[in-house]
Amino acid sequence: MRMPRLLRTTPFRLTLLFLALFAAAASAFLGYIYIATAGEVNRRADAEISREMESLEATYRVGGQATLNQAIIERAIGERPFVYLLLDPAGKKVSGSVEALPVDSFSGPGPAWVTFKLTDRNIDGAEIRRSTRSVIVRLDGGEVLMVGADVQDSEDYVRKIVRALWGAGALVILLGLAGGVLISRNVSRSMQGLVDLVTAVQAGDLHARAKVRGARDEYDELAEGLNDMLDRIERLMGGLRHAGDAIAHDLRSPLTRLRARMEVALIDAENGKGDPVAALETALLDADGVLKTFNAVLAIARLQAAGQAPDQKSFDSSELARDMAELYEFSCEDKGLDFKAEITPSLVIRGNREFIAQALANILDNAIKYTPSGGAIMLRARRRSSGELEFSVTDTGPGVPDEDRARVVQRFVRLENSRSEPGAGLGLSLVQAVVASHGGRLELSEGPGEYNGMGPGLRVALVLPRVE
Repeated sequence: MRMPRLLRTTPFRLTLLFLALFAAAASAFLGYIYIATAGEVNRRADAEISREMESLEATYRVGGQATLNQAIIERAIGERPFVYLLLDPAGKKVSGSVEALPVDSFSGPGPAWVTFKLTDRNIDGAEIRRSTRSVIVRLDGGEVLMVGADVQDSEDYVRKIVRALWGAGALVILLGLAGGVLISRNVSRSMQGLVDLVTAVQAGDLHARAKVRGARDEYDELAEGLNDMLDRIERLMGGLRHAGDAIAHDLRSPLTRLRARMEVALIDAENGKGDPVAALETALLDADGVLKTFNAVLAIARLQAAGQAPDQKSFDSSELARDMAELYEFSCEDKGLDFKAEITPSLVIRGNREFIAQALANILDNAIKYTPSGGAIMLRARRRSSGELEFSVTDTGPGVPDEDRARVVQRFVRLENSRSEPGAGLGLSLVQAVVASHGGRLELSEGPGEYNGMGPGLRVALVLPRVE
């Protein structure tokens, strides 16, 4: 038979485990209480009995059997809480409140301790049996003397304590079970919401979110973490859908041109016309553009998956900046752009030199591509006051509006004023991935403002962490 779901929950099982441990500990504690309490009762009774026995032995040593017999008779009829028995050397009773020894035989000098049930009558005349603790010794003249005390009340008191402890333990266990059921129900209610969320997401509902109760406990932390994860998944899925549309849009034209040129080259080759070598060269350029797009996507995916750039080493980034300045100075001259570089020497950082070089190249390519002839571009490499390293490229092109700066670094995002230029919208995405894989950040801000009647310009800065 299958148990109810509530009884199969982890919190309820943990409650049962806790109660089992508590019951074991409580049993050990009760055992200790019983042993300690009963032992204390026995020790007190034995001490009182021993003192009474020593008193009677002293009386015997002074006056012999007759004096001892007289003392026993006086004490037996008095109010002392003891029982006595005196036997002569032949084993016959001389005096006492007990008829016979509670043991079958006694041969040693003693002392011999024994607990037995003494038959007595209560005030109503009913026969009762009470627990009695006694000691037996053989005196110097061969007589046997027994002195005992009623310990029934003490034993009853110990049993009451034990029953009270057992009752308290049972009550705690019952309350623990009730608490376990209550906690399990609350936990199950909270977890059921998360289970429903997972089921909804498995069914394809990426808009489902976990409910945050506002208690700021671990369930709220889990719910917030799941919601953040689902937000990211939804953004990634949206990005994939957008990426597919962008790829279809951006690759349709080069692939169509590639097919058309190859078809025309084939027809011309069949008719003996045209230059097939030139057609193949053009087709290769178009194919290289397609491969460049896919390679950029692959590089971004690898960096984002790894989370950290591979093969990081310490190197002087100022040398890298000077190499990039020499390389792109000629490209700027060809387009009629004024190019300048301000590079602080000895800028040692730790990172992947090839990836950082690729990021700088993408930024410089964009600056040259979108800055009209007659504009200017500035490359800077310097150390900030915080110790961070900054590479920045400032141009005098049309710039990027504030509302588009967070979006322009996403994959396949191209602003309307860039659709006429070749590209797939992956340049800044790759830069963002490189900077993030080095623990840095990408900053986009307005350029120097109006320059020769051109736009406000754009400043793109790669900020990398300081080297400890």
